[in-house]
Amino acid sequence: MDAHLTEWLNLGIRWIHMIVGIAWIGASFYFVWLENNLNRSNPREGLSGDLWAIHGGGIYHLEKYKLAPPQMPENLHWFKWEAYTTWLSGVALLMVIYYLNPGLYLIAPGSDLSPAAAVLIGFGSLIVGWFVYDLLCDSPLGKTPALLGLVLFVLVIAACWGYSQIFSGRAAYIHTGALIGTIMVGNVFRIIMPAQRALVAAIEQNRTPDPVLPAKGLLRSRHNNYFTLPVLFIMISNHFPSTYGSQYNWLILAALGALSVLARHYFNTRHDSNRFAWALPAAAVGMICLAFVTSPNRPSSTPNLTATTPEQASQAAQQQPQQAAEQPAAAASDGVAFAEVSNVIHERCTVCHSAQPTSPLFSAAPAGVMFDTPQQMRQQAAKIHAQTVASQIMPLGNITQMTPEERQLIGQWIAQGAHTE
Repeated sequence: MDAHLTEWLNLGIRWIHMIVGIAWIGASFYFVWLENNLNRSNPREGLSGDLWAIHGGGIYHLEKYKLAPPQMPENLHWFKWEAYTTWLSGVALLMVIYYLNPGLYLIAPGSDLSPAAAVLIGFGSLIVGWFVYDLLCDSPLGKTPALLGLVLFVLVIAACWGYSQIFSGRAAYIHTGALIGTIMVGNVFRIIMPAQRALVAAIEQNRTPDPVLPAKGLLRSRHNNYFTLPVLFIMISNHFPSTYGSQYNWLILAALGALSVLARHYFNTRHDSNRFAWALPAAAVGMICLAFVTSPNRPSSTPNLTATTPEQASQAAQQQPQQAAEQPAAAASDGVAFAEVSNVIHERCTVCHSAQPTSPLFSAAPAGVMFDTPQQMRQQAAKIHAQTVASQIMPLGNITQMTPEERQLIGQWIAQGAHTE
């Protein structure tokens, strides 16, 4: 498919996915908040509680029935299209980015897995994952929600580990998110909506509604609520190679998922008491710890490569001869010639990262990053180190066959000061 068309198809589907995802997540957060903040003291007959709220210049009064009102209201609002559209647009995005170009984003570099097998494993695991989850919820384990939650958490992280063994780190994260998203929409389609339809049908037929199905739907809705924050991180994870690019990416995702669930639990319980007030500071400390433990090992001589303006680059270039003259002779003999590094970058990187990419996969340089000139290479040295040396996630799918020796060469050049003489 034409690179320009693919880019705009990606943009359009991603935009739709974000819009409907916000609508679904907003509804989930609101109704869980509403359920948790109902005034249940001395409710009116037939009600489980009510709530007064003010928003947008108006005052609202909301009531929740124990099961259902005596008669069906004329207008009843349903919440379902947000979930379905989010999942459908997510699957479309998965196909456009990962399944149309499996060798680029999906399959781990050097893997012997065929594109067809990779796609089959990826999509098939989403369906299998839903049925495993559903069976666990309906098993005796479902009667102990805390234990069930722990088992589900372990299984999701196990799935992430499994994905990381056959897919690229980025694809492993996205498929973990797609697995959780499939479970969430499965809850809506197979549990929550049937329970609500049964409730409405009972009212219309003047029957006493069965309380079991609504209670089951409420539990699955709670699961969806706790799944939300981990999925949100995974949606943006492709911007953070220090997470998915690590050899311990599944452990990093486990930690991020646990911190997300902890933060969500605080917001879900703060109406009742402040016994989980420690959750947010603990999550913040956890994020700081993750930033520390995921920091790549760099030589102590790695220079400050933050200069981005021409004036700063010129000043740094003027200082380089003097700094080089001050280097011990032994260090000079081990130095890396910029011409060698430039050749590697031009051969392995500028097929995509150029003002005029030669790769048919891109019509413009990804993220606007270009390595056409020595100045651009030096200014982007920190990013080059992070993505080709530390995490080794670039080139994408290693389509240009960058060798370990070439990565080591680039790392040595950066450690020496990323000189461009």
